[in-house]
Amino acid sequence: MARLQILELPEGSNDDRPPFVLVVDQYVARRYVQGIGQTAEPIDEFDGLAEKVGARAVLVFEETVDIPANEITLSDAADGNVVRVRVEPDLTGFTDAVMAEVAEARTRAGLRP
Repeated sequence: MARLQILELPEGSNDDRPPFVLVVDQYVARRYVQGIGQTAEPIDEFDGLAEKVGARAVLVFEETVDIPANEITLSDAADGNVVRVRVEPDLTGFTDAVMAEVAEARTRAGLRP
């Protein structure tokens, strides 16, 4: 199942809120079969997603991409042990929700879902 991560970017002087990039990894592309006579362009599942969520960009990878900034390092100087905690969201149903939104947006735009 695809994972969703957020990579925070440095703030600029004109930023109302901290900028970020949405990173989707472990993504498996869906295959679409066209019927006879259909000439629709392939659907870009992530088209317009950055604008919808306020991200600067959306990066999509088939491979696993670990962002070190998303880990919290706790260290205790007394014993020298280091503990790293990684928080990952439960995205059960995320793909279905995104695909439903994409289909709805394409329908409103007069395109085929």
